[in-house]
Amino acid sequence: MSNNFKRGVAQTQRTIESMNLREDIVDNKRVLVRRGISPRSWDVLRRSAFALSALFLGALPAHAGVQIQHWQAKSGAKVLFVENHDLPMLDVAVQVDAGSRRDTPEAAGRASLTVGMMQLGAGGMSEDAIANRLADVGAEMGPSFDPDRAGYSLRTLSSKRERDQALDMMAKVLQAPDFPDAILQREKTRTLAALKEAETRPESIANKAFFKAVYGTHPYALVGDGEIDTVSKLTRADIQHFYQQHYAASGAVVAMIGDITRAEAEAIAEQLTAKLPAGSVSADMPKVAPLVAASVQRIPHPATQAHILMGAPGIARGDADYFPLYVGNYVLGGGGFDSRILNEIRQKRGLAYSAYSYFIPLKQPGPFQIGMQTKKQDADTALKVARETLVTFIKTGPTAEELKQAKNNIILGFPLRIDTNREILEYLGVIGFYDLPLSYLDDFTHKVDQVTAREIQQAFQRHVDPEKLATVIVGGPEQK
Repeated sequence: MSNNFKRGVAQTQRTIESMNLREDIVDNKRVLVRRGISPRSWDVLRRSAFALSALFLGALPAHAGVQIQHWQAKSGAKVLFVENHDLPMLDVAVQVDAGSRRDTPEAAGRASLTVGMMQLGAGGMSEDAIANRLADVGAEMGPSFDPDRAGYSLRTLSSKRERDQALDMMAKVLQAPDFPDAILQREKTRTLAALKEAETRPESIANKAFFKAVYGTHPYALVGDGEIDTVSKLTRADIQHFYQQHYAASGAVVAMIGDITRAEAEAIAEQLTAKLPAGSVSADMPKVAPLVAASVQRIPHPATQAHILMGAPGIARGDADYFPLYVGNYVLGGGGFDSRILNEIRQKRGLAYSAYSYFIPLKQPGPFQIGMQTKKQDADTALKVARETLVTFIKTGPTAEELKQAKNNIILGFPLRIDTNREILEYLGVIGFYDLPLSYLDDFTHKVDQVTAREIQQAFQRHVDPEKLATVIVGGPEQK
């Protein structure tokens, strides 16, 4: 065992023990689309975790050390590939611009239903036959979906028989979905049942009202799963048309990492995209409009806790203010017990168990949101404290000590966010889809370290106006 390996493992262990590390929704989408891991794959990941950590850690702060190869496939798809022979595994993802923002108010839920249906019958094979073929070689495949993107990812052994069989199933799902009508009716029934239940849950009610208040008639306001009246009307022809229109190879991004060569990666990219629909590059959506005034909605609910959301459109991917806002939000409400919002609301006053803030950067400005749950009688007080904390932070920015702590925790924690192939795969998808620099992972910790308190203050002043926020309170006290 090399000294670098030992140092990497030791540093990883110390970091885990000394920090309350968690996923950060600001920097990547995996929180929105990540799926569960089977016991078999988890066992593989568990045994390899420290080896991968050591590979990418090195001396902290770490150079990411991820060598990304990129090219355009003959099909027109964009390809990003990392060759890594440490494990006999291959991770592949194919994403297209077919998220919920491609829905219309009259057909909300169509994008989600389309991607979900693709694995439930393809190439003349039933959903059970597809699942059995994947299980036969220990492969995992499933959809991902968010406001911007839709697609599928696959994890398989890299040995030829297992890899070929798994990739054959993925190719069928991506390029030859059958959309069986009987299965569509079943999935619509399931979706409608879930939507009816969501209408009773305060968190779902709050989230739906919040996005409507923030985005109005913009596609980002649409509920990803759709509405009861729109889903009930969707037909097989609607699903087929959406697939043909938005799953074109010319707009696809293929991400790969694992135990294959460049030549093999090129062949796989063609195999998965060459027979995608001809389609066309969809016209881009309208620009997100900033809020022109504050709004407050109070929605009655019998829940014992009031659910509070407050925010506005935030930033788009690639915005020059991304890193100042990222680091600043750690101080404001993204750093758990290190953050001001949780400290003011929970630690000092005991008004809520959890309180947070975050930015979700999307193709267009995604939401900036502050959220919490509190007792009904404490809702107005907690909301007042959150607003005052935000106003103060925008006015003064972080202290030197807060900034130092934020940088240290982000930089030390970053290697743990690229310590598995699956996590790197998710970053590759983000880099490819949003046209981020290929050096994004290598540059990340340096850019975090370069952020100043003044840059944070100015970035927040440009992007967050505390006098023009949408606020939703579900289950709070009635206004007097």
